[in-house]
Amino acid sequence: MKATIYPSAIHGSVTIPPSKSMSHRAIICAALAKGRSIISNVAFSDDINVTIDGMRQLGAHIHAQDSTLIIDGIEDFQHLQKNTVFCKESGSTLRFFIPIFSLCNQEIRFTGQNRLLKRPQKIYADIFQERGLFFAQDEEAITIKEALPFGTYTLTGDVSSQFISGLLFALPLLSEDSYLHILPPFESRSYVLLTIQMLERFGIHVQFQDENTLYIPGNQAYQPCDYTIEGDFSQFAFFAVLSAIHGDLTINGMDPQTLQGDRAILSILQDCHVPYTLEHNTYHIQKTNYRGCDIDLQDCPDLGPILTVLGMYASSPLRIYNAARLRYKESDRIQAMEEELKKFHVDITSNEQEIFLNGNAPYTCEEMLYGHKDHRIVMSLAVAAICSKSACTIDGAEAIRKSYPNFFQDLERIGIEVHIHDQ
Repeated sequence: MKATIYPSAIHGSVTIPPSKSMSHRAIICAALAKGRSIISNVAFSDDINVTIDGMRQLGAHIHAQDSTLIIDGIEDFQHLQKNTVFCKESGSTLRFFIPIFSLCNQEIRFTGQNRLLKRPQKIYADIFQERGLFFAQDEEAITIKEALPFGTYTLTGDVSSQFISGLLFALPLLSEDSYLHILPPFESRSYVLLTIQMLERFGIHVQFQDENTLYIPGNQAYQPCDYTIEGDFSQFAFFAVLSAIHGDLTINGMDPQTLQGDRAILSILQDCHVPYTLEHNTYHIQKTNYRGCDIDLQDCPDLGPILTVLGMYASSPLRIYNAARLRYKESDRIQAMEEELKKFHVDITSNEQEIFLNGNAPYTCEEMLYGHKDHRIVMSLAVAAICSKSACTIDGAEAIRKSYPNFFQDLERIGIEVHIHDQ
């Protein structure tokens, strides 16, 4: 699919879709709880759909009704529907599922597409192999055969917090206590806090013994819970940056008290001197001639692509650092944004873990843009195109289905002209 974006004035308001991070966690916890849970305000993106399908394979009964899920959780781990679990492109789904599905104590294959099985999984490989358990990975699948035991686990904290969260879902169900030691630097800590928050809502208790050690009591049981998913600050960031560059906008549906790490977009806007106000759960972002700043991406890596667009229009240099993990996402996000923004003649350079931008607007782009099979690249390029002086076409725009299938419709609601070309 191709999407042509025309420079347009923006106006009005937009309601941000529910958090993908919180949706994954709520669906998994509800599916592991004996009894019925109601999960409200769910957006059925590709990533969320594969998590739903996977928990159904584990034996949960999940019924979708509009934006609500009615989930009757599993009784035990003896009702696996089939032994191949398709995770599509969802790194969260895959890394959350591996420890959980191991509790079935059967041979299970996890499959995916595009770059999913090329993304780092060494932490799990080491964990399984150190305990004499089978773990094999090739370009087609990851295969496990036995259940992870209780005990003490040591993980590096600078690859992905998803490995930590995956273990946190499974270890409380084992017969005895476990410990997780996270070797510093402990990056994306906020995502682990989101997992702990969700576990608590479903009756599972874990606690930090010190800054980098988690204690997980064993022999626990998930309890059913009704839960409403809050707005997604990862998606909020696209509209906040668009507004700062292009025109005032009202953004609805957010929880100002959230633990989401991507709430960091608010402090970044402040550092760049972008004015905004908060009224209840609504933010009002104002267009301004803002300046650049230094941005630490350690705890909010998903903001990386859209922050390069923020840097395009800053009145002084903008630097993004601690960004190395962007190279191991759905695409190499540093390389992808550098390649695409240079089509606008943006002054952007990078090294292994930093990105440097010198704004020099206005911009025009006369080449086809490419989405790199990455939802966040497509949405970031759309914002760059809106703020430029020429219409731009993005090839591979269907990648937005991974997290925000209604993104282009929401752009149209605030006045953006979008033309979709189905291939």
